[in-house]
Amino acid sequence: MREIQNINKGWLFNQYPEKSSDFVSLDLPHTWNAQDGADGGNDYYRGRALYQKKLGEIVLQDDEELYLEFQGVGMSADVYFNGKLLAHHDGGYSTFRVDLTKCLQGENELKVFVDNSINETVYPQTADFTFYGGIYRDVNLIKVKKEHFALMHWGGCGIKVTPLLCGKDAEIQIEAWIENPESESATFSIGEKAVSAPIKDGKAKAKILLKQAHLWNGFKDPYLYVLKAVVGEDETEVHFGVRSFGVDPERGFLLNGEEYPLIGVARHQDKQGKGNALSKEDHELDFAIIKEMGANTIRLAHYQHDPYVYELADRYGFILWAEIPYISRFMKDGHQNAESQLKELIIQNYNHPSIVTWGLSNEITVSGPANEALIESHQKLNALAHELDATRPTTMANLFLLESSSPLVSLPDIRSYNLYYGWYVGDVGDNGPWFDKFHKEHPTLAIGLSEYGADANPAYQSEEPQKGDYSETYQAYYHEKMMEMRLTRPYLWAMHVWNMFDFAADGRDEGGKKGINQKGLVTYDRKTKKDAFYLYKAYLAKEPFVHLCGKRYKERSAEMTHVKVYSNLPEVSLYVNGALFETKKGAKVFEFLVPLKGKTLIEAVSQEEKDEMTIEKVEKENPAYSSPTKMKVINWFEMDKKKEGYFSLDDKVADIKAHPVAGALYAKIMAEMTAKIGDVAKGFKMSPEMQAQMDQMSLKQTLQMAGHMVPPEAAKALAEALGKIKK
Repeated sequence: MREIQNINKGWLFNQYPEKSSDFVSLDLPHTWNAQDGADGGNDYYRGRALYQKKLGEIVLQDDEELYLEFQGVGMSADVYFNGKLLAHHDGGYSTFRVDLTKCLQGENELKVFVDNSINETVYPQTADFTFYGGIYRDVNLIKVKKEHFALMHWGGCGIKVTPLLCGKDAEIQIEAWIENPESESATFSIGEKAVSAPIKDGKAKAKILLKQAHLWNGFKDPYLYVLKAVVGEDETEVHFGVRSFGVDPERGFLLNGEEYPLIGVARHQDKQGKGNALSKEDHELDFAIIKEMGANTIRLAHYQHDPYVYELADRYGFILWAEIPYISRFMKDGHQNAESQLKELIIQNYNHPSIVTWGLSNEITVSGPANEALIESHQKLNALAHELDATRPTTMANLFLLESSSPLVSLPDIRSYNLYYGWYVGDVGDNGPWFDKFHKEHPTLAIGLSEYGADANPAYQSEEPQKGDYSETYQAYYHEKMMEMRLTRPYLWAMHVWNMFDFAADGRDEGGKKGINQKGLVTYDRKTKKDAFYLYKAYLAKEPFVHLCGKRYKERSAEMTHVKVYSNLPEVSLYVNGALFETKKGAKVFEFLVPLKGKTLIEAVSQEEKDEMTIEKVEKENPAYSSPTKMKVINWFEMDKKKEGYFSLDDKVADIKAHPVAGALYAKIMAEMTAKIGDVAKGFKMSPEMQAQMDQMSLKQTLQMAGHMVPPEAAKALAEALGKIKK
């Protein structure tokens, strides 16, 4: 029998081993970027640190071996045991193991140099999130007999279970890798059904037929079977599920032959105060919040997550998109690392029924075009994924500016786009037409929405929300429109909100918070569910509820204020200061216009459900409700003074660019705006297709999209300059 001992307790840590001999005591999981990785400035420590631990005396029998297991070390690790370098591992998100057997002494010491330095070989290196350093997941010692199911096969469990449905029966194909094989056969059993399989060249294969198989069926019935495997004296168990799934270009995602619309979220693995060093309880809380909202799918962005996360997904019934951190920038010396991370992702997580697709990359063209080397790299990864797993499709998340004719779009089996119309570009209403155009032009290609969202600081509120104001109000409105878009397009195979939780992106300083991407439906500390969270709950959750939006918008200057209620019930009554104001029938979103005088108690009631808030009429809008990064709000009415025959902000960009003088002025303004773009987007060149679409917008619309990058005085000066140029 194998023994697993967790050794998270009692480590020593030195963040600067080349400069200092000082150590601090700590327990794992741990990251050294929990604070500086989320405080803005993009100056968090990326370097080499040292963890060490005395293991004391370890006694092994002659027929035993000892392995050291790391479930996640960011980003590279050199493992020394009793002074000897035993392993080097590149990739901050996957399990790897080290054989300690031949290096045991009377007293044993472990040293691990961990490095998250900038380099050109290990992904990720460019992206809109913090690349934490540290031993931030569990570390275990595993004692096994010499003959055992493989522990050194790419960090997996050594057993691969492939259920194949035929009618109501399922043939369970089993493959197992055995290290130091001595036995002639291995035994596999599922309940009362058992089979013995011969071992040849360190591998055993078997089949078990399950009559009238009990299906793993998402939230409805996430049933898991247990496979027990025995070789010699080594014994282990694997959980798996029996299900079929597919993606149809017209009907979307299918689970066990039935349409199963996927509407869910993406998730990063960090949390305020902890960085990415999360406990099992942290993961459980995240899943409970996602389940409360009613989402049925999770995109695990942008890397392999904790092993426990996949177990939770299996048990809950979530549908998962699993991916590697091949993101934002193609590194010519990084392909080998992308391949190794893909092997680890698939081999370590193959048996999880919740996973339905392997993600090859995310927005890989953001820092450069799709050249031959990049395309060849993806072709190799695509082939590798199919070699390792013939049962699941591959996918990619494409940058919203990538032209649909790019070979990258048709390369994987299914694909999705990260679209941000209504936040970074255009209007929220542009998302649906974009998908309709893609679907019409590529009717055989399954298409989904892998990212969409709008940043929101819950402190910011508005009676008249606008794109770019970072208000909770605009975020809620944006997601209302996105759900309306989704419900009329069944061909979308999946839709993933970016993001479920705010997360650290140390290069950011916007919307009143430094170092945080605020597109989450829930705040970084998990304490505040933004109004948009309840919009999705109204559409997706079954438990009845009502939610009054705008509770944090306590002081309002309008004579008549908008009151919005989200509910999954068919009728909502609104009470104002205890008196029935209005009852509305409808679905999901209920809006009321309420006169406001002094302090006002607002109550929303439906059946047994109730929610309330108190708001107050004030003379002037509280400045705390507005983002300081907006500077002064541009009064576009002032900018709209036009002279017949002269240019203005209302002219199309294409017409302005075509004029030699106006075009030169436009080029100068765009150069100034581009200089303010963050690191992730630097180097990106817009596709001709997208550029043509953008050029059909008015210059005013373009400037509105740029948000705080264009101050009022610059907009006014531009309007005046254009007004002097004759067409």
